[in-house]
Amino acid sequence: MATADRATTAPTPDAPTERADAGPALLEVRDLRVEFFTRRGVVKAVRDISITIERGQVMGLVGESGSGKSVTAQAIMGLTELPGRVTGGDVRWKGISLLRGPKADEEMRRVRGNEIAMVFQDPMTSLNPLFTIGNQMREVTRRHLGYSKRQATERAVELLDLVGLSNPRERLDQHPNEFSGGMRQRVLIAMALSCEPELLIADEPTTALDVTIQAQILELLAKLKDEFGLSVLLITHDLGVVAGMCDRVSVMYGGRIAEVGGADDVFADPAHPYSRGLLRSTPRLDERQARLVSIEGAPPDLVNPPVGCPYAPRCLSAGDRCREELPELLPISERRTVACWHPFAAG
Repeated sequence: MATADRATTAPTPDAPTERADAGPALLEVRDLRVEFFTRRGVVKAVRDISITIERGQVMGLVGESGSGKSVTAQAIMGLTELPGRVTGGDVRWKGISLLRGPKADEEMRRVRGNEIAMVFQDPMTSLNPLFTIGNQMREVTRRHLGYSKRQATERAVELLDLVGLSNPRERLDQHPNEFSGGMRQRVLIAMALSCEPELLIADEPTTALDVTIQAQILELLAKLKDEFGLSVLLITHDLGVVAGMCDRVSVMYGGRIAEVGGADDVFADPAHPYSRGLLRSTPRLDERQARLVSIEGAPPDLVNPPVGCPYAPRCLSAGDRCREELPELLPISERRTVACWHPFAAG
């Protein structure tokens, strides 16, 4: 396995990380650590993960429930709530820290909802049932852009029409319970686009929807990505969604990143045994399968995570080193990294 030395000196929080080609990345998550302080103990939900998203890129963040995907998204948006706390690392937007330094809180308030927007996974609980759709949509542009009520109303009508809702002006006077699940998800996408953000974080945007509506929402996201030049962080456990939309994919397990690479490369030849296990357990149209192959065992207890590789207890190729030493995320090719002592082994 290829190895690479890590830099010994970290950049200062407010200094952009310059690259020779195009300056700082749009979003950089560096060694992020999020913990939840509970009566049972400290839950190490996100453990030193790093993600980079470039302008115009769609990054998929994949993993089973409990792997830390949504916690990562909430930390990026500054929405981690007690008993959770970001205990390490940084989130940098265009090279500027959103978590560290004297102006971090001010930067986060300026960026959140304006330059970075988020679509949450449950549209019914994300919309306030006591207020009309119009009231909730107008609030975004009036708060962030200083629109008058009339300007905000016209912007809301424009956005509802953009996401494919019929009779958009009449919809503003309706409450969330008068909409179907797919319509509510379209409303959330419209709200997220209100300020024309540069990055859209979509957290399981199709989980609660039936298959037909899922396809419509994904088609809508792809269309909006092209029209607005959006970058997207797509959080999902559905590998089919990733294959259809993403340029790159980060596979997450046990609060850590297991593998990062181009979506085509990861799907064609996954390097981490967990990635291989995920693919084997996914239905395929090009192969006839008697039954799906599940991954035996259970995810790690993040109150007491394993000393070594978090996937070792479930891995068919794990050896003593895997159980005793935590593998770092290191490159195996120019644009692909993996945290595994035995990459390309069976999972």
